[in-house]
Amino acid sequence: MEETIPATEAAQIPKQRGESLLETAVRYAEERHWDVFPGTWLEAAEGVQRCSCGDAVCDAPGAHPAREDWATQATGSATGARRMWQKQPTASILLPTGRTFDAISVSETAGFLALARMERMELTLGPVTLTPHRRMQFFVLPGASVKVPDLVRKLGWSLTSLDLVALGEGAYVAAPPTRFGSRGAVQWACRPTPANRWLPDAEELISPLAYACGRDR
Repeated sequence: MEETIPATEAAQIPKQRGESLLETAVRYAEERHWDVFPGTWLEAAEGVQRCSCGDAVCDAPGAHPAREDWATQATGSATGARRMWQKQPTASILLPTGRTFDAISVSETAGFLALARMERMELTLGPVTLTPHRRMQFFVLPGASVKVPDLVRKLGWSLTSLDLVALGEGAYVAAPPTRFGSRGAVQWACRPTPANRWLPDAEELISPLAYACGRDR
């Protein structure tokens, strides 16, 4: 479902193959106006890549906040992003939700089913990430975390019965090409393009997402 980008727009996000984490973080802030903040990173220890947090059994190795006050650290300034990643060039790229976007997280299986349904419905999508934990995160306008429970109920579903989570203020997502240790890197299922700069509202996507999650139970 990725958009075909004309050659004149080839410089737009993402141009990540061979691009450093620093350059990518700067472009997220500069081109997309997303707030970004550096998370933990991977360190080699006895031939094994481990999280910089020091926890040998870290759930998100190299891909979680490195400090408790990460929310105040996040910046939408390209200059600020460059300064932070220059201090630690291999730090993961994390994006706080509840600011320029919220994210609706579903299982990979439900996500691909929903994408196919949305394509048939000719819905306009925002960016969508695919994580090594087999989750898909659909970027939508801020406020989704407040709206989603009621929207799901109106569709006849109980939110607790669906594997669907709305991420808003106080949460974050890992952005491509951040790696979760040996599990792999976050990828774009639907990449950011000039065509999807304007994000959809949660209300536009919730029906196919809830339907897909219901099928995936």
